[in-house]
Amino acid sequence: MADHPAAAGPAPAPSATAYLRAPGRRVAVAGIALSDCGRVDDATPYQLHAQAARRALADSGLDRSVIDGFASAGLGTLAPVEVAEYLGLKPTWVDSTSVGGSTWEVMAAHAADAIAAGHAKAVLLVYGSTARADIRAGRRTSNLSFGARGPLQFEVPYGHTLIAKYAMAARRHQHAYGTTLEQLAQVAVQARANAAHNPDAMYRNPITVDEVLSGPMIADPFTKLHCCIRSDGGAAVLLVSEELAADCAKDPVWVLGSGEHVSHTTMSEWDDFTVSPAAVSGRLAFERAGVRPDEIDLAELYDAFTYMTLVTLEDLGFCPKGEGGAFVEKGRLLRDGDFPVNTDGGGLSAQHPGMRGLFLLVEAVRQLRGEAGDGQVTKAGGRLPRLAVASGTGGWFCSSGTLVLGRG
Repeated sequence: MADHPAAAGPAPAPSATAYLRAPGRRVAVAGIALSDCGRVDDATPYQLHAQAARRALADSGLDRSVIDGFASAGLGTLAPVEVAEYLGLKPTWVDSTSVGGSTWEVMAAHAADAIAAGHAKAVLLVYGSTARADIRAGRRTSNLSFGARGPLQFEVPYGHTLIAKYAMAARRHQHAYGTTLEQLAQVAVQARANAAHNPDAMYRNPITVDEVLSGPMIADPFTKLHCCIRSDGGAAVLLVSEELAADCAKDPVWVLGSGEHVSHTTMSEWDDFTVSPAAVSGRLAFERAGVRPDEIDLAELYDAFTYMTLVTLEDLGFCPKGEGGAFVEKGRLLRDGDFPVNTDGGGLSAQHPGMRGLFLLVEAVRQLRGEAGDGQVTKAGGRLPRLAVASGTGGWFCSSGTLVLGRG
């Protein structure tokens, strides 16, 4: 168990809303899978959805007839109706929440609520994207912003791109707390080292801090290796009731608690560039799970840019505010480090096909099951990790969804 000074003190009392842990109302992750990922030039996004869904169902050992809930976003004019039709599903519970990269953690929380309330018994979450292949084939171009309507009209005309928003926030953290570029670069270096043990990762060759710092500048202070990769790929997660979990092919991983929060969309409405919405979603998730941050064995965090990892670690309580730079040094984030983070290589090295939140859940469950192969995290005495957190971030720290997952 890692030593996290900021999380010291007595455990908070379980929240009155922590009903997911109540006997008979618990919710389990029954199946997980990725589609083909990385460079996939010969598939459509629909095919990647279907491939991931089939693999997750096979992983669960359940029949597709049990699925009565479906959640998807990002594809089709009537998402997720079109995707459900493509998969041959006619769900009686559906969710199409779309809040960027945190979409899948928020959807998983909604699905768990629905299952616990008896509104569904098996909810399939699925995502697929050919973001890389589409650009390569000329079917789309890169986007500088999400749009220029509504509140965004006051920023977009002045060239305030999505990456510039993250860069501005990183510079503020540097100014306020003395965070260095070398510390931010360590996030990328350790993510790549973790990816080396993941056969599904798009980039596995080692990188150094000097290589990160000397790369082409994208948006000051971010060079190319401070930024996530662009890949193709899909993922699927099947959540089920406790009753169905008894029939699954593998031991269940339980959803212990969740939290969600939205913060802002225009930078002028962001109270503090050094605080992400994970500060709220994480607190809620830990309270509802009845656990402390210092009990968590590993974390899967959204990492479109290195600064996201650093500030999310602070806001989830794994280190005090302003000390994220020191926390990420000396290999702490490695799979065999003091506190493994993004054990598959994350969006910085493994895959990032658009909205990566569902991939965080897949990797967290793999680790808790002990199915991560050479990238497996082990704790003292060779035991498997018991508790994991997956925290997704959407927009430019506009939204956050956090889930605490556990075995047994």
